[in-house]
Amino acid sequence: MERKTKVNAEEGKQELMITREFDLPLELLFKANVDPLIIEQWMGTKVLKFDGKKHGSYQFETSDAQGNVVFRANGAIHELIPEQKIIRTFEMENTPFGVQLELHEFEQLTDNTSRLQIRVIYESVAQRDQVLKLPFTQGINMAHNRLQDVVSKLK
Repeated sequence: MERKTKVNAEEGKQELMITREFDLPLELLFKANVDPLIIEQWMGTKVLKFDGKKHGSYQFETSDAQGNVVFRANGAIHELIPEQKIIRTFEMENTPFGVQLELHEFEQLTDNTSRLQIRVIYESVAQRDQVLKLPFTQGINMAHNRLQDVVSKLK
């Protein structure tokens, strides 16, 4: 099965580019990234906090069937321009990975299609390469597939 989400990691750089075109209007794609109820559905995680504005913050948490926290992430929102851009930090707790900077850019392609491009900047090339050794590419593609499915039902 083709991966619709493309991840480009140039050798020797501490960043990567994630690009995905969605069969969704721009306003719905953006909403899927700022509405906590929709985020929970496509990310499969609980949104503990989401203050979706400039200088806001967020916190996500996922637990297993026994209630043990298996994933927690948080960050600060540095800029949020509706239907255009989100600049935020992202940090996974209890992992060796440091804080990363994410620049999300939203683009309308047609009335019913849009593109999301995410530039992720890591603290070092080694850290970025360590993330890429995980099933990161597969995971982001699966998450974006769920985003497409969940939000398509909102049309």
